[in-house]
Amino acid sequence: MNVVTQIFTIIARVLTGLSFLVIIGAVLTQLAGRSGIITSMVWTEELTRFALLYLAAFGVGLSYRSGNLVNVDIVSEALPAKLAWALRLICAIITCAFGLMLIKATWLYVSIGARQTAPSLNIRMDYIHAAVLVALLSLSLFAALRIIGMLARTTDGTPERPAESLGEE
Repeated sequence: MNVVTQIFTIIARVLTGLSFLVIIGAVLTQLAGRSGIITSMVWTEELTRFALLYLAAFGVGLSYRSGNLVNVDIVSEALPAKLAWALRLICAIITCAFGLMLIKATWLYVSIGARQTAPSLNIRMDYIHAAVLVALLSLSLFAALRIIGMLARTTDGTPERPAESLGEE
């Protein structure tokens, strides 16, 4: 189970990093255009916004895994260990179920974008709207991995810090 989690973590990190590289490239192109080094390109701002959406979409699962999303740790930390474990499991189940319940409505939202295009990039908006679907899938996937890990007793459900997720201790 840990291997599967590590594989999905690596994939999410790579895709988050690629999204960030797109943002860096677009912003550098914007700066060069505004400085007069090259001709100003109108598409860079739009590309930056779209890449930021995907950066968040790929990163939300990683944030859930590392505990960087909003948590109410003060409650679970005050509980006895078994009760805290149960609370973390219930929260992971709710998170996964909520994400999965929204997939159908999100798919409709994404499909509506097939009839629209981004003004300067001329990209179909369903590719852009798909970032919302990716975010739900990412969050649901990492919540499901936490549930499976907790039930298999390979994890206690506490957020994993980046050094722990890389196997470094």
